[in-house]
Amino acid sequence: MKKLFLSLVAAGMLLSACNSSSGNTADKASTTSADSAAKAANAPVAKFEKESHDFGKITEGDKVSYDFKFTNTGKSPLIITSARATCGCTTPTWPKAPVKPGESGVIGVTFNSAGKSGLQDKQITITANTLPAETMVHLIGEVLKKQ
Repeated sequence: MKKLFLSLVAAGMLLSACNSSSGNTADKASTTSADSAAKAANAPVAKFEKESHDFGKITEGDKVSYDFKFTNTGKSPLIITSARATCGCTTPTWPKAPVKPGESGVIGVTFNSAGKSGLQDKQITITANTLPAETMVHLIGEVLKKQ
């Protein structure tokens, strides 16, 4: 009888411990979602004039460049940590200094068509302190073989 009583007491304590911790989890979740909403409202936003550029038809070996212009439409400084392309034939450059709210900047992209032919779609992934953290732009066109 003592074992049954002690088992019931232990089970009751476990259930009450589980219930009290789940209440704290709900409180933490609501606080976290409120914090996330506040951060999202104040986050920087990179608004691009164009998210893709068609450089048309070029001959193999030509280099083309394009500047993807953007404006920080958010409420805090925009800090770009990296810009990377899908292959080594495309080289992006970006502003290293923070872009203040309302100011504009440029992601410069140069594509070297040496050794390439046919339709090309080069994706450039920009990582910044925005929500979401990654934004993509595309440089597209066609590379014709040398005659």
